Amino acid sequence: MNRPAMWLNTTVSPFLLTGFPGMEKAHHWISIPLLVVYVSIILGNGTLLFLIKDDHSLHEPMYYFLAMLAATDLGVTLTTMPTVLGVLWLNHREIGHQVCFSQAYFIHTLSIVESGVLLAMAYDRFIAIRNPLRYTSILTNTKVMKIGIGVLTRAGLSIMPIIIRLHWFPYCHSHVLSHAFCLHQDVIKLACADITFNRLYPVVVVFAMVLLDFLIIFFSYILILKTVMGIASGEERAKALNTCVSHICCILVFYVTVVGLTFIHRFGKHAPHVVHITMSYIYFLFPPFMNPVIYSIKTKQIQSGIVRLFSLPNSRA
Repeated sequence: MNRPAMWLNTTVSPFLLTGFPGMEKAHHWISIPLLVVYVSIILGNGTLLFLIKDDHSLHEPMYYFLAMLAATDLGVTLTTMPTVLGVLWLNHREIGHQVCFSQAYFIHTLSIVESGVLLAMAYDRFIAIRNPLRYTSILTNTKVMKIGIGVLTRAGLSIMPIIIRLHWFPYCHSHVLSHAFCLHQDVIKLACADITFNRLYPVVVVFAMVLLDFLIIFFSYILILKTVMGIASGEERAKALNTCVSHICCILVFYVTVVGLTFIHRFGKHAPHVVHITMSYIYFLFPPFMNPVIYSIKTKQIQSGIVRLFSLPNSRA
């Protein structure tokens, strides 16, 4: 019996998550490096958030945006970690539709948030170098808060239409997803309805937001470089560029993984399924793992904060 495409379907079987097909006996071993990465991400980004909150010298727009990036990375990690470890440790593959759709919403929303935060950080560096005398008057705490709310709102609202429609679709295929977490592109493959909108809309979102964010970041750095090259002192030029190095590294880490994942999905149709799964884990875990490392290595204020944090009480005094 055919069901209307716009009917809320609540009686079907749960979806089944997938770990690494054909490697089920090695799931416990595979979970060890993944757990190490998850713990590292939580500790690294958690430490950044604590330092920025606790150290008044870090109460500046640049570090507020860094805190947004760390919070986003923590959000992605905590969204995917429970189901991934549940599949690998306990072989707990079943996931209800509502939970699955919620997980997909947060995963895709936070991916767009990350792109937006990187754009906001580029704006911060642009103002700091192009107009340093007005930096604090332009990027006030209120302005930073508005930018953060705008980034979150843009991402949340842009993803909502395709996730809402997932609740309306009937699902009559195998119910087996291809990852250990829910992704929109996986779920719609199981729908027995017209999914044209859900196929085309994400492409529009990627081009209108993620690609546009990258282009704006790229052109902002062209202007930054033009300004820096106009500085007479070589030492001052190096100092100005050094404030951008960490951000540039984070941009490269994020967008290289985006391009890599897109390339695999578009042109790697004949590649082993494990390659697609591995690339997905790299996309979701590599940027959150690397961002704290990059800022810890390249930013002296963060280095000093970490040293103070892990020093003995008597050495702090």
